[in-house]
Amino acid sequence: MQVYALKRHFLGITLFFGLGVTGSWAQTPPPRLEILQLKKAFENHKESAITHRRFMHSDLQPLIQKHTDQFEVSLVGKSVLGKSISSLNWGAGETKVMLWSQMHGNESTATMALFDLFNFLGGQGEEYEGVRKLLKSQLQLKFIPMLNPDGADAFKRRNALDIDLNRDAISQISPEAVILKTVRDLFQPEFGFNLHDQQIYYNVVNTPKQATISLLAPAYNEATEINDVRGRAMQTIASMNRLLQELIPGQVGKYDDAFEPRAFGDNIQKWGTSTILIESGGLMGDPEKQEVRKINFMLLLDALYTIATRSYTQYSTDQYFAIPDNGFQLMDLLIQEMQVPVNGSWYPIDLAIRRRETEGNAGQSFSGSVEDLGDMQIFFGLETLDATGLQYKEGKVYPKPFESVKKVSMEKAMELLGQGYMAIQVKKDRAKDVHGLPLAVLKLASRFSGGWTTGATPNFFLTKDGKYEYALVNGYLIDLDRIPKEKFRNQIY
Repeated sequence: MQVYALKRHFLGITLFFGLGVTGSWAQTPPPRLEILQLKKAFENHKESAITHRRFMHSDLQPLIQKHTDQFEVSLVGKSVLGKSISSLNWGAGETKVMLWSQMHGNESTATMALFDLFNFLGGQGEEYEGVRKLLKSQLQLKFIPMLNPDGADAFKRRNALDIDLNRDAISQISPEAVILKTVRDLFQPEFGFNLHDQQIYYNVVNTPKQATISLLAPAYNEATEINDVRGRAMQTIASMNRLLQELIPGQVGKYDDAFEPRAFGDNIQKWGTSTILIESGGLMGDPEKQEVRKINFMLLLDALYTIATRSYTQYSTDQYFAIPDNGFQLMDLLIQEMQVPVNGSWYPIDLAIRRRETEGNAGQSFSGSVEDLGDMQIFFGLETLDATGLQYKEGKVYPKPFESVKKVSMEKAMELLGQGYMAIQVKKDRAKDVHGLPLAVLKLASRFSGGWTTGATPNFFLTKDGKYEYALVNGYLIDLDRIPKEKFRNQIY
């Protein structure tokens, strides 16, 4: 389609999106979708069957099947354990775009957003019809929403062979890797979106802001050179960053572009597809990543629109390189200047704590650990405590066992903490059951682990003049003067 014809098409949908495309693109801002309408599109098309980030392969199958009228659904292969891997195809345009998600089984944020996007693309009604018609006429889309179903069902990074699929692009030991390579080679997309999640501890380098979204145009060689293929990816990312800076200002990072010869992103770039890596990180108050899911939907829809209109050409690689780098400087909790005893003397240290997800009998829990200590000034805490004048003190185990953790109220737990008891014993509960108390809960044991040294579980008190001021339980900070509102996810030892 000629540029002039595209402009006329944009004018046809201006009334809804307020694009106002007139004159030369070189003299006016590139056409774009409006943020309020992107948000409204998400709310109107959010897939209601997905409410959290832990879902199974079987949960997605009926959601895939409901789109067979609007999408061409194909079985492209099976996982190590024989689970189906499907692609959904939509659009009749000349520009081919391929998007794949959950290469790592526990990285599901973009998968949620893809099903929201399927609802949008396959929807009906005049309100969004101009956008759908434009995308359908200009793009041919191929989606693989869950590449690693075995890993997804176990909610782990690797597949059933314990292989990281993103390091299997060349050897192709895994059937899932063979599927991705085969589909890409047959489809020959001009653009590819490699959709992942990153740890919540990534920040915008040297700032306390979480990198809620990180972007990368992967390198295709050791020299990290820029050719037309990689350059297109960079320009598209620059356009995406424009939207993100309005949604999450200062919370966008650029991933390290060191060439990884085994990785799919690097090799798909090398094979001629302009590849864009999206890494979904953390956002305060959004543990299930539902807000980050919304950001993904808006970002992907906007990016597809940018590709359909070729308006990414109005952005430069310089704008891509202006995106700040990722750091890895965030901690769940940073305690500054706490006093610890060694050989009869007290020493002031900073303590850096992270809480990582684990699996219990009742599902997800967290396991706290002291990551580092000493001078932690280069790190930032999602929560920070100035502990100047506060001293470390070990906790005690309450001697009388309780029948069950359910017999202990939050008020009782706080009472015990105020008396210096950090752990209780229970008779009926199983080890690794998950509970919500701000206590260490033991299955009929008289000792529990805890301390302030590296690798230790942060279970201890902070006192001042003999008074218990704070408790650290599994890395959670508890102010003993107030009942916590936080929902704890601790395992029984």
